[in-house]
Amino acid sequence: MRIDQLDADLIELLTDSPMLPVMECARRLGVARGTVSSRLARLHEAGVIRGIVPRIEPAGFGYTLVAFCSVEIIQKYGHDPVATALEEAIPEIVDMYTVTGTSDLQLRVVARTPEDLQDIFNRINTVPGVARTSSSFALHEHFQGRTLPLVEACAKAGSGTVQTDQ
Repeated sequence: MRIDQLDADLIELLTDSPMLPVMECARRLGVARGTVSSRLARLHEAGVIRGIVPRIEPAGFGYTLVAFCSVEIIQKYGHDPVATALEEAIPEIVDMYTVTGTSDLQLRVVARTPEDLQDIFNRINTVPGVARTSSSFALHEHFQGRTLPLVEACAKAGSGTVQTDQ
């Protein structure tokens, strides 16, 4: 699917204000309501947009510490069972990736205090299939979830092609 400037503008508008009604999006973009609706449907169907939800900031409710945890797993368990067990056991894990390199999983975790963070690491280490962990603290967030510049660059370059299963 190709992304044009209207798609990019709509994505930016809904990223900044996810609860904005379709009619207000149409008014701000200077297009018909049906155009916005059909663009949104197309972007959803192509997998460009997975959902339109508010961005939750854990710091807003006290989770001000951010850390990254590299997890090495016991290979006989496999990645998916360990990832599922971590997801179910540790709500403070906000991102999880299977990665290459010296570890198997990379987690981003949030905590309220250093003591809470230690407790989270202890709970991670008790999940069946976890062999060992290492961690580092985030000192300053420069940005997170940075996708709008990519969308804008694709729209401007005219090469706004996004891979789909179709």
